[in-house]
Amino acid sequence: MKNNLLSRSLAWLLPLLLLAGPVLAQAGAVAADQPEMADALRQSGKIYVVVLVIVIILSGLLLYLVRLDRKVTRLEREVEGR
Repeated sequence: MKNNLLSRSLAWLLPLLLLAGPVLAQAGAVAADQPEMADALRQSGKIYVVVLVIVIILSGLLLYLVRLDRKVTRLEREVEGR
């Protein structure tokens, strides 16, 4: 069961990362043109707060999806057993 969950998670995570690569590269190129805001946030130390909030939100979404997948898998097994 655990291996199946891991393979399911990796099955949608890998294409997502592959699609996000060019988008993140483009965002980096745009940010290189106007770094004033990033420099100001870095100098005041607020950039770390922004990154922390993004990490918390993304990990919360990931945990929610994993729990939802477990519940759906359990319900599928119950339906198959009837």
